Amino acid sequence: MSYQVLARKWRPRSFREMVGQAHVLKALINALDNQRLHHAYLFTGTRGVGKTTIARILAKCLNCEQGVSSTPCGECSICREIDEGRFVDLIEVDAASRTKVEDTRELLDNVQYAPSRGRYKVYLIDEVHMLSTHSFNALLKTLEEPPPHVKFLLATTDPQKLPVTILSRCLQFSLKNMPPERVVEHLTHVLTVEQIPFEADALWLLGRAADGSMRDAMSLTDQAIAFGEGKVLAADVRSMLGTLDHGQVYGVLQSLLEGDARALLEAVRHLAEQGPDWAGVLAEMLNVLHRVAIAQVLPDAVDNGQGDRERVLALAASLPAEDVQFYYQMGLIGRRDLPLAPDPRSGFEMVLLRMLAFRPAGVPSAPDTPLKTAGISQAATDSALAPVAGTAARVVQVPASVRPAAVVAEPAAPVAPERPEVTVVAPVAAAPRNASAPVVPVDVPWDTAPVNRAPAAPEERRNPPPAYVEPPAARQDAPVAAAATLSAVPAAPTLAEPPEADVAEAADDDGGNEDYDEVDVDAYAYLESMQPVDEHDLPSETIVEPSLPSAAPATGLSAEWLELFPRLGLAGMTASIAANCTLVAVDGDRWHLHLDPGQSALFNASQQRRLTDALSSYHGRPLTLQIDIVRPEQETPAQAAARQRAERQREAEASIHADPLVRQMMDQFAAVIRGGTIEPLND
Repeated sequence: MSYQVLARKWRPRSFREMVGQAHVLKALINALDNQRLHHAYLFTGTRGVGKTTIARILAKCLNCEQGVSSTPCGECSICREIDEGRFVDLIEVDAASRTKVEDTRELLDNVQYAPSRGRYKVYLIDEVHMLSTHSFNALLKTLEEPPPHVKFLLATTDPQKLPVTILSRCLQFSLKNMPPERVVEHLTHVLTVEQIPFEADALWLLGRAADGSMRDAMSLTDQAIAFGEGKVLAADVRSMLGTLDHGQVYGVLQSLLEGDARALLEAVRHLAEQGPDWAGVLAEMLNVLHRVAIAQVLPDAVDNGQGDRERVLALAASLPAEDVQFYYQMGLIGRRDLPLAPDPRSGFEMVLLRMLAFRPAGVPSAPDTPLKTAGISQAATDSALAPVAGTAARVVQVPASVRPAAVVAEPAAPVAPERPEVTVVAPVAAAPRNASAPVVPVDVPWDTAPVNRAPAAPEERRNPPPAYVEPPAARQDAPVAAAATLSAVPAAPTLAEPPEADVAEAADDDGGNEDYDEVDVDAYAYLESMQPVDEHDLPSETIVEPSLPSAAPATGLSAEWLELFPRLGLAGMTASIAANCTLVAVDGDRWHLHLDPGQSALFNASQQRRLTDALSSYHGRPLTLQIDIVRPEQETPAQAAARQRAERQREAEASIHADPLVRQMMDQFAAVIRGGTIEPLND
């Protein structure tokens, strides 16, 4: 008798012999036992998971001489003929080779005839997604209302290609992939019955290589038996499949854990002797690290799908969680960059050496030599909540989106950075000189708050202080509490305008330092540009709210400049510069403008030339333009536009709050008007 392969020899003959797919078997068994049979069934899933096998068992259940049930006898002539593939009333069709509509019509011409021997005429159409569109159309009517003696069993690996009209006429059952544990369990039973020696590790290799297909696992087992001369050994299976020794991956990880560079490179040398795919080795390492991370969070969730659960748990107990996450991220980046390396092995070694060289900060195994903290203030990285003594109390209410990192220790002199962010602290009008108050730094863009700066020392250029510190002449010995972290708010707060006397008093409190006065005014200008928010969204711990001094209304030449600006047709940076200027003098064809220092970062000779050309073109004669960077005393076009927008915004909010319908909703339904959601209609 000729040899029969394991996949055919061990094909299940009944539902109780099936491996897995319990969710499908339960529905079919209940339907057969209760005689609730549908006329069309569709089985979907990847190759080798049991679609055709379940269809044949279902055909036996329907036609067994003992009656319709979920347990066919398997002894009657009909059951034996179905098992042998020669039952006349089971018509198996390979849709991949019979795709034409003529084939489908020929098939359907015999549907009307009664079965020859069985109780039902069963049409088993495999790979049904290969049928043509015309074939599906020809099948629709018969599939929807077949004769009572006809059952359709359809099987496909690609249900997405089936028309919706076909899917709606069938009961669809999706078969799952076989997990490695189930495959190993079944292979163990088969090889034990077949009396073939085997190693458990070899079965795990076969189970993973099968990739969810039981038929592939049986075929690979046949190949392994032939390769190993009647035995299934792990070394033979690994050589046959060309897969990596899983233990070597753990050797590499153990070398990383111990920080042993010599052992690490020795492990790579052993890997190179097998000629592996280095990208595959890196992927296997990432897979192990993923399982180690799961084991550290929830040990019970680690499966034994690769037969190494104990090794994963041991590695999870000895490897810090920070290292696991770091190694995983480093491996992902290294796998992406591996094609760019001079050769795959050197790229793989560099990934491992990079893992060995760096450790997450703050863990016991961190390097003894700290990394260079370039561009970071040492005070900001120290204790963030330590009180700082000798700093004047200056506070301002700011949104939590501007998050202070820490209160910075005083430098020797009020030196600002060369060109990083400038952090400004606005003054409090009536703060006592010796009072303590939290210092909340406000980040202001460089171009928004220019300061008369002294040259910064080299060390201060590398580590600029994130907050402006009051000069020694104005400091007191009162300690200042650390900055409190504020809760997040969607936008900046609306600031009330303080009396001019309070502003003057705060200026006098600075000890007459002109640089500091200029910073404070620029902070006002920056805060005024922020959008208002609802007062309910502000932090519960409210600090003093200074407001911004507005420029004087434009008169004379400044008013003429407000009217002239929109007629010049400027755009881009030139328009931005012109919008922040005021006209201070006109002497014939010579015009004199003042430009706001806060908007002078983009000003250069090219912008001045463009503005001169625009003015000359508008007046029809050549003009000479002089622009000085001086704070305008009267409104600029930009300030006028901002004031008008603010007025329209206040009018819009007042209109909403005064609306009778809105008031009624607020009174009856406790409605709340959310800040920042009201916008005025544009003129």
